Amino acid sequence: MIDGLHESSINPAVVQRVTERRGSVHVFDNLVAARTAHVVVDLQNGFMAPGAVCEIGSAREIVPNVNRISQALRDAGGQVVYLQNTVDAEAIRTWSTYFDHFCTPARRQRMIETFAPGSHGHALWPGLDVQPRDLIVRKSRFGAFAPGASDLHAILQERGVDSLIITGTATQVCCESTARDAMMLNYKVFFVADGNATFTDQEHNGTLSAMAHTFCDVIGTQELIGMMRVVAKADAPAMA
Repeated sequence: MIDGLHESSINPAVVQRVTERRGSVHVFDNLVAARTAHVVVDLQNGFMAPGAVCEIGSAREIVPNVNRISQALRDAGGQVVYLQNTVDAEAIRTWSTYFDHFCTPARRQRMIETFAPGSHGHALWPGLDVQPRDLIVRKSRFGAFAPGASDLHAILQERGVDSLIITGTATQVCCESTARDAMMLNYKVFFVADGNATFTDQEHNGTLSAMAHTFCDVIGTQELIGMMRVVAKADAPAMA
């Protein structure tokens, strides 16, 4: 566990390779807010409270950026979605490989108790600026788009969403899993370098490099918000 924002970087070899392949590290030159969802991954007490079973101290530090992105996107006409890691009887039964082999018996029990619906650990972190129009979606796998993991894809398709902003924790587990599958479901994905958090800078930056290589536009909070503002102004007359 570490505290503080990550020292984010993309592997220089990846920067060189993708620049040669597509001309730039950045993938997209605009963001249409009305067709965009900010997907906030697993910012729950069970990952963020001191002493919690899955505590990631740096996740507490990204909350201001997450809230800024959410408010900017709301203001521009987009949707905010909070994902909740959920462990119920069905998840335990259908994902036994994980619960039986990747956890000690003691940790398995703590995970079940922490992320059971209605538990303190399952609840969203109180520092998040959750608004009435925001959506809260439970998921039962690391990636929200894995078959049977959640209803997120159907929810987004009903709303005409074709672009996603990914923030949350852990960078290289649930955030990366969700982002990879989203891109392969044909979403345009923005992965926020200073809006994702995990245990170490090395793990965080490994994911940033993988995302930048093939899956996402890796971008910082300020640049992303600036992009939203420009598009929001350009869209304003048509949306009025």
